[in-house]
Amino acid sequence: MKQIILGTAGHIDHGKTALIKAITGINTDRLKEEQLRGITIELGFAWIDLPSGRRLGIVDVPGHEKFVKNMVTGATGIDIVAMVIAADEGIMPQTREHMEICSLLGIKHGLVVLTKIDLVDEEWLELVTEEIMDFTQGTFLENSPILPVSAITGQGIAEFIRALDELSTKIPSRSSSGLFRLPVDRVFTMKGFGTVITGTLISGRVSVGEDIMIYPSGITSKVRGIQVHNQSVNEAEAGMRTAINFQGLEKTSVNRGDVLASPKTLTAGYMLDVSIHFLASNKKPIKNRTRVRFHTGTSEVLGIIVFLDRDELAPGETAVAQLRLDTATAVVKDDKFVIRSYSPVRTIGGGHILNPIPRKHKRLKPEIFDGLKGLVNGEPEKIIAFHVSESGYRGVNFSDLKIMTNIPEKQLQNLLQELMSKKAVVQFDKKNQIYIHGDNLKKIKKETAGYLQDYHQAYPLKTGMSKEELKSKFPALLDSKLFSLMLDQMIREKEIIQAENTVCLASHTVSLGVDQSDIKDKILDVYIQSGLTPPYFKELDKTLDINTSQAKDVLMLLVEEGKLFKIKEDLYFHVEAVNELKRKVVDFLISKGEMTTPQFKDIAGVSRKYLIPLIEYFDAKNVTIRVGDTRKLRSR
Repeated sequence: MKQIILGTAGHIDHGKTALIKAITGINTDRLKEEQLRGITIELGFAWIDLPSGRRLGIVDVPGHEKFVKNMVTGATGIDIVAMVIAADEGIMPQTREHMEICSLLGIKHGLVVLTKIDLVDEEWLELVTEEIMDFTQGTFLENSPILPVSAITGQGIAEFIRALDELSTKIPSRSSSGLFRLPVDRVFTMKGFGTVITGTLISGRVSVGEDIMIYPSGITSKVRGIQVHNQSVNEAEAGMRTAINFQGLEKTSVNRGDVLASPKTLTAGYMLDVSIHFLASNKKPIKNRTRVRFHTGTSEVLGIIVFLDRDELAPGETAVAQLRLDTATAVVKDDKFVIRSYSPVRTIGGGHILNPIPRKHKRLKPEIFDGLKGLVNGEPEKIIAFHVSESGYRGVNFSDLKIMTNIPEKQLQNLLQELMSKKAVVQFDKKNQIYIHGDNLKKIKKETAGYLQDYHQAYPLKTGMSKEELKSKFPALLDSKLFSLMLDQMIREKEIIQAENTVCLASHTVSLGVDQSDIKDKILDVYIQSGLTPPYFKELDKTLDINTSQAKDVLMLLVEEGKLFKIKEDLYFHVEAVNELKRKVVDFLISKGEMTTPQFKDIAGVSRKYLIPLIEYFDAKNVTIRVGDTRKLRSR
């Protein structure tokens, strides 16, 4: 059955609570102080079964100016608003403020209830009705019914209930798919139940036994029981006033303003990209970096407004901005919000979320504010592409894209597939579903080619750059899987060549100058002539009287070309000498089975200076294996 929430709105002492009691029999002023003072301070809750059989959940909000933040909390999740105006007083300050709040929160359905008609005559009633018609002109309540009632005499109550029933048929059904989210408006303990949390379930569904996470704290718990209108149920869905109790959850762990959701589906952050409307009723512009009170869901958070394309916003204007908050909050794209001035406190504007987890933006950058303006009414495919592009080399994962776009999961998957087929978006981590924009991948490739070109110019005798050194050139946020994907693509596209742990441009060739060729010949000749008793490189350097830096580069080139083996630091052998020794060692071990160190010395014919490095080299290369004091042929 369709789930509908009715919320009251209006000035203090205009009869909101009495009206709810008249149609439901429930006094929503549950606090002793409320009953003594005769005013609503906290949110009140009730329900009514309409003539059609539909059950209507009701949220009664306070009208006093000191408790407007509680009114904003109560307005979360409302489908129908009953704007309550007392016939004896007419439109008052909180009537206007509540109307502005309802409009900012995107409420589209409602009616006006003209209460306390038993206190006025017909002529006065007509005057107030005309005033209300002027007041609602141009608002969501324009052309809505104005229903005169008296909670004392009962006059008009039946007509009010029938009007609610008729209006409820026009409310579209909420989708129970999507993210489960419940903004917390009450937390209390109940004997035999433990901690109980209440709120209006604004999207998705929740079942007994499910794990939930509390945002922004990240605390997790398991749903122990669910009640809807004082009846135990196994599952609650979007649109229901819901009470949930949890296993082992301390009351102090949850606060009004927190959000319940499935684990790891939301991300709490301190910055929000928004579209903000500054109410025309304001007397003067709001300046950049003004401190405000930010209300969304059931939370109130302090922060500052940073305008990205201007220094101030005039009354009646709308702009994109970034909100920088004192406390982390967890929201989703398109969530509505209200802003109130820091001091004196009053409603000054509101709007909706464009990006719930943005980067910190620099002001007056057209590419930034133009991009954000594109999120206001942009096509879903363009919104996805924008966020993937903005993520840079980090990329963006699927779960973040869900809250950044507020696109249903299946549709989001299909749109990503379309973008990948066009190569506008590339998935580089299948397991974690992380995506990078095709243009950003091209930038990485271009930078890679540039780094390799610079390296080849600086080290012309080296065949390539190590992959570790190349990766270090990029920000630490460059994912290893993305780095591997980039290299693989560049290899397939024949831009680079990979050899073991080094890479080079496909166009790179090692070319020696005349001097370097001469040095190469001299070094190679020494190692050929010396066989298994070569000089250490530092000795060779002095003997040949050559430039140390150039000689080292040439030596590394000979190693890379496979003409010399590096046995240990500063000690190199010609490959033919080592391979010949290896052949003798293998033949000996095949024949004898094992070999002692003195026997290896006899085979090699070298002093201990070379003996130990050579025998350890064969161990390291898996030719031999040490067993006690002997070597054996390692099994192949």
